[in-house]
Amino acid sequence: MPLAQSLERTVNDGAILLLAVGAVLALAGGLIYGRWRLVARITLVGALLALGAGTAFGAWAWHEKQPRDVRGSSTEEFVPALRPAKPKPKQPNKLLLAESWPTYGYDPQRTHLAPLEWRLRPPFHGIWRRTLSSDIEFPPSIAYGKLYVAQQKGHFYAINARSGKVLWTKTFDRCVAASPAIADGIVYQGFLQTNPCGGHVRTNDGLLVAWDAKTGKELWRLSPGAVESSPVVIGRTLYFGSKDRKVYALQLRGRKPPRTRWTFTADDEVVAAPAYSQGKIFAATSNGSVYALDARNGREVWHATSFSRFGGREYFYATPAVAYGRVYAPNADGTVYAYGARTGKLLWARQVGTYAYTAPAVWRRTVYVGTWDGYFVAIDAVTGDVRWRFDAPSTISGAPTVLSGVVYFSSCGRCGVGGSRRVELGPRRTFGLNARNGDVVFRFFDGKYSPIVSDGRRVYLTGKNKIYALIPRVRWERYKRQRAAAKRRANKRARARQGAKAGTSSETPG
Repeated sequence: MPLAQSLERTVNDGAILLLAVGAVLALAGGLIYGRWRLVARITLVGALLALGAGTAFGAWAWHEKQPRDVRGSSTEEFVPALRPAKPKPKQPNKLLLAESWPTYGYDPQRTHLAPLEWRLRPPFHGIWRRTLSSDIEFPPSIAYGKLYVAQQKGHFYAINARSGKVLWTKTFDRCVAASPAIADGIVYQGFLQTNPCGGHVRTNDGLLVAWDAKTGKELWRLSPGAVESSPVVIGRTLYFGSKDRKVYALQLRGRKPPRTRWTFTADDEVVAAPAYSQGKIFAATSNGSVYALDARNGREVWHATSFSRFGGREYFYATPAVAYGRVYAPNADGTVYAYGARTGKLLWARQVGTYAYTAPAVWRRTVYVGTWDGYFVAIDAVTGDVRWRFDAPSTISGAPTVLSGVVYFSSCGRCGVGGSRRVELGPRRTFGLNARNGDVVFRFFDGKYSPIVSDGRRVYLTGKNKIYALIPRVRWERYKRQRAAAKRRANKRARARQGAKAGTSSETPG
């Protein structure tokens, strides 16, 4: 538990204990005052001291917990375009086009926004389901007609996106809490410490592994610190953070082991995934810091921090998103911060709940986040004002996704049990809300962390330990016809092969 949260719990518990002791001493002093006045006076003095100290601790706790909201403006570091336009290649790379959802958050800016031309809206019909053997904390990445996904206890799967068939697997006796990155036919996955998993284990024992995306053949592996950060590939450079307090930039060399291009040492663990935009890497740390680094050489461009509470800052577990020329970063203190991507200046801050662990999704000048006290909140990306709020049945811990005007998120059930502040405990579910007004348009019985990714053809919903492939119900009849036609063609080919085999056998001399 971070120092600020530990001190907060200590102050809260201390205030309650001192007030209780003061009340008991005051009562005892009053009862014995007629018999033992000296003892009673000493007791009453102790009561006054305990009540005074308890009141002071309580006042300090109240003060530190007050929201420190800052309202933003469109006149400071606001860019109308959500994300930079991609330059059109002179000759389209077919391999690149096949990378449908190549990294956590879809794009290097980590906006969790699917392409606008993908028209996939509920109601949905399930076409396959795949059960994995443990929880899936981070969603699959998608490329070349396959889903690539790791479950928490170190099993990695390549799954056929059309049929749900497992094509190849890899097993490590290590924990996983990251999505893979995929580029140029290679899959990159980070690993944490060896099993058992649980809690925020501080260790430098980790792995980064590269596989051939088609066959699963291991190409190389490195041993940086523990990697809980989902990597991202920009050009020929792979970026990721580590619990050894470093941000790594690796120069990729095809299928050969990479060279280290640069490393940057931050002020604490880099658990959140780095985001990239316009030549900068944005990395957040467990000490409440956000850094902007020059993507070419790793030099610090700016350094910003969250608010200090109880003598310390809480950590950025959530991956920041870069949009509209700003960096949107939810912090465990329950506040979403917006920093200028160019200068690092705090442009607005909005407390949305007791804890904020979800990476934000961004669409139409709105930032979407969930909280551990069970709220899903839409925030104005310009000012930080709350546009609407949805009351969920339990904690929200995974990142939302915006797809075809619907924002999807899951409630986590019992995530956050044992925290020093309020958390909402209840069932695990997945919801799809109208991203404009928060109206419910989709419900699903399963879910836990980040629920939705897509390849433009199907929607893939991640439950607790299952992946579901869904298509819009309006496409279901066409899908059934296609499957029936494919089956007829396969049967026809099989009969043709059998006939050819039979003919060859009849011509064979006895």
